[in-house]
Parts: sequence; C-alpha cells; structure tokens
Amino acid sequence: MPYFLVIVNRVFKATNIPKFASIMAARKRKKLPLYEDISVIDFAAEGKAISKVDGQVIFSKGTVPGDVVNLQVIKKKKNYLEARPTNFHHYSNDRIDPICEHFGICGGCSWQNLSYEKQLEYKHKQVEEQLKRIGKIENTEALPILGSERQTFYRNKLEFTFSNKKWLTDEEINSEQNFDRNALGFHKPGMFDKIVDINKCHLQGGLSNDIRSFIRTYALKHKLSFYDLREHDGLLRNLIIRTASTNELMVIISFGKNDEDDIKKLLQTVIAEFPAITSLLYVINEKKNDTITDLEIHPYAGNDHIIEEMEDLKFKIGPKSFFQTNAKQAYELYKITRDFAAITPNDLVYDLYTGTGTIANFVAKTAKKVIGLEYVPEAIEDAKINSALNNIDNTSFFAGDIKDLLSNEFIATNGKPDIVITDPPRAGMHANVIQQLLVVKPRRIVYVSCNPATQARDIELLSSSYHVTTIQPVDMFPHTHHVENVVSLELN
Repeated sequence: MPYFLVIVNRVFKATNIPKFASIMAARKRKKLPLYEDISVIDFAAEGKAISKVDGQVIFSKGTVPGDVVNLQVIKKKKNYLEARPTNFHHYSNDRIDPICEHFGICGGCSWQNLSYEKQLEYKHKQVEEQLKRIGKIENTEALPILGSERQTFYRNKLEFTFSNKKWLTDEEINSEQNFDRNALGFHKPGMFDKIVDINKCHLQGGLSNDIRSFIRTYALKHKLSFYDLREHDGLLRNLIIRTASTNELMVIISFGKNDEDDIKKLLQTVIAEFPAITSLLYVINEKKNDTITDLEIHPYAGNDHIIEEMEDLKFKIGPKSFFQTNAKQAYELYKITRDFAAITPNDLVYDLYTGTGTIANFVAKTAKKVIGLEYVPEAIEDAKINSALNNIDNTSFFAGDIKDLLSNEFIATNGKPDIVITDPPRAGMHANVIQQLLVVKPRRIVYVSCNPATQARDIELLSSSYHVTTIQPVDMFPHTHHVENVVSLELN
C-alpha cells in the first residue's frame, strides 16, 4: 500500500471511521461472473446441486439435475464456486411441485421439489460413491435403498423458536404495511436472529400444528414478549413437541425469564385446550444458549415422560431423551441391524454409542449379554430404565468417553465381544476406538451411520482386518439429502 494510504488508514483507525483500505479493497473487488445456459448434472454429498463450466465445479441451491439455468456466482473458493440461479431456461423432468408454502425459505425439506423416486436414487448413489472413493472398497454395490413409507408427517419431534425478529419477504419489506415482527417457527438459514413464521409444517402430524398455532395466537393476544435473540430478553423462548406411536404427546415450553403469573396462565390455557397432551412441561432458561439438557425441567400436567413402543418393547422418553425422530423407519433400521449382526445365544455384544439403549435392548433377547457404552450419563440412565421397563436382565450400560472407556481393562473385566454394533454421531468413531476394535477383533462389526463419508473413512481404517459383506442404505429423512446406512463387516 502506498505510504500516504498507510497514514490515512491510521487516521481512520484512530477516529473510529471505517478503514480506508477496506473501502479501497471493496472498490477493487472484481465482479463475480454470471454463467448462462448451464446444465445441472448431479448432487453433491451435502445435497447441493452440481454444474460444471470448463472443468470448474459450481454448487447451487434451489436447482435439481436436469435444470438448465443461469448461475450468478456469489462465492469463489479455491476448488469450486457457489452460485444462485437467476433464470431457468428449462425445468428438469424430475421436478415436482413442493407441498409446503415455506419451501425454499425455512431451510428444511430442501429436496421437496424432487420426486421421491429420484431422491432415493441420489441417496443410494451417494452411499456407493462415498464407500468407493473414501472407503476404498472394491465392491460397493449396496442393496436397494429402503424408502420411508411416510414422506410427510414422519417426525416425532420438532423444536420451534420464538422471536421478535420475524424474517420478512422482499415484498413485505417493500410494502408500506406494518407487519407484526413476532414469529414462532424455524431459523432462517444463515440468519441466527431471524425466524420464519410457520403456518403449517408437513414434518410432524397429530396436534403439532394446532398446538403451535394456538400458543402463538394466545401469546399475541395477551401481548407476551417473544424472545430477542440478540438482546437475550423476552418471556417465550422455545417450544418442543414430541409425539409417539402410542399417541402420547409431550409439550415443553422454554421461558426466557421466570414470570410466574404469565407462565401459569399460558400453561393452564394450553392443557385446557389440548387435554390429549400426556406430558406438559416447562423450563426456565436464562442462559445465552437454547440447550436445556443442563437445566431442571418442571412437570406442569400429566407425566414427566411419554412411552414409545417398538415390536414388543416399550421405551420411556423424557424431555432430554434421544430417540430416532422417524420412529416407524427406525424400527426398520433396527431390524436390519439385528439381522446383519446375526447374534447367537452365546454371543457377547458390545453396543457402542448406545444412546438410550434402543438398539441394545432391541437385540438383547437374541444374545447372551449386551454391553452398551455412551458418553452422555443421562442417556445411560434412560437405557437402564428401558431395560427394567421391559424386564431385560442381560444388559449392562456404562457412561464415559468411549475412546477412554473401551480400554484393555474394561474388556478384561466385561469380556471380549463376539459382535460389535456401532452407531456413532456424524463425526464417526474416534481413531482410538477403531484401533481397539482392531486389537480385540470381534468376528463381526455392524456399523450404523447417518454420515456415509465418515463411515467410509472408518471402514477404510478397519480394512486391514475386516471386509464388507453387506451394505443397506435406509432413508430416514425424506425430502432431505440425509441418508442412514448399515454396513456389515466380517473378520478376514
């Protein structure tokens, strides 16, 4: 930078005026290109559509393979570009009309404009490509993906956010009309403090939409304050609704401050309007983050839990419990896992990342013993409760960081596993866990994953002692790019 600009820039710093250098840089910034008549050819693993121009990869949202569009580049990265469509010359034959009025705004169900048959095709392809490219697996042919019987209203849990910063459309912003800025819905992608006000969500059935709509109407009528996500102030903060196949229903309302009178009146009105609610709970959250796992949750009406059923088992679900959000498809996933494990009555089974012990309890009747390991202590307590609830006496559960818990001493005390079932979070298994599996060498590993990329990485690390025998993708979340995958690994 020339010397005189350095001096001017220092003066601007001292007087808190925007940096002169930044202004100059903005003026010199090159205009990003617009590409015309570009064909969208595929989907990337994270669900973004792919186009190519002169060998350059371009990712775009709102497009599907088969579209022909103009793409305005908005970000230029080292190995790829990000763009937004500005004009559609031809729409893909695989497109369908989205059923949700909020499609493309709330950030969920991003594939709702793509036929379900094609969604399954791309998910199946994603699994095979990740296993081949990252896992270095020679035969990556997977069984046909298991589609979800329900493509709408399949979730048993949704969390909504109250905010006094409703996201407005361009039309609303340019309108002279004054819009109410209170909202109850989902975060606008990329805008932590803006909430898309949801009229109807097609993810959760039952009374979910009615309850959310009623609470929002009541709050507006009685002028209850909606939470300010920047100032961390306001009464109404979050709403969680959980449903079960047993028709039991849990509602949790999170309040930003302890205004006893307004809280009591709201809760009284909700339970009077919806007597079908099995468990009405509330929590006072005065922290600067939304998590409630470290807070006391207060029962107001009904039980402090709901009951889910799967096969001949019952599962107690509390407000902090984890349970697969697509319960009907989870049952199919667990049956596949049990079949792949091929457990015999003399087998000792380790269930890594057991969560609330759902898989452990699900396979226990076919095993000599099942040992579940999980890093969340509260989840382990739920797992023990669920075993007791079902009179299962051949399970043991341990809480701790699995990379530390799965030690030589632990295995010496609890026994060498014949079969290991592992269902880690999206990040996959820790390298120490993989190394211990290679030392212990169970005869079979069944790897359940919500992230085929990290699953493939871990399988490649296990390949010195194990080979893949069966691959089964399962669609747990229709209208999204997410896919679950179950892989059976046999000892060489």
